[in-house]
Amino acid sequence: MYRHPLQLSATALTAIRALHRVGAQQRFHHGNPYNPTERGRAENMMTKSQVVAHLAEKAGIPKKTAAAVLEELVTLATKEAKSGGQFAVPGLGKAVKANRKARMGRNPQTGETIKIPAKTVVKFRLAKAFKDAVVPPKKK
Repeated sequence: MYRHPLQLSATALTAIRALHRVGAQQRFHHGNPYNPTERGRAENMMTKSQVVAHLAEKAGIPKKTAAAVLEELVTLATKEAKSGGQFAVPGLGKAVKANRKARMGRNPQTGETIKIPAKTVVKFRLAKAFKDAVVPPKKK
């Protein structure tokens, strides 16, 4: 029986279809963009318990105390940024409350112009020393 050079057996076709399905699943799986683990960025990120353990070891204090200090720092930062507009952690950066003006935007689906209302946001500005330590400035 004559077989055209491009004509494949049933077994070969089944194998190719299976490989194609696997490839399509990998190509079209986007995952959850809001989950840092699925974005591939959290692989080297310390968890809260790791931070607490590190602080406890470095300061020579119990983990419960280190956890309480970390929680109090977050509470203090929240309270100060909310009431005073900013909170600084020396050597790391500062959280700043900023007001965004109302502006005109566009609905990407319909192209319709819409008004985006004014809102208050929190920005974190890194300290120059921290930035330079993590990413050294380019030499000119």
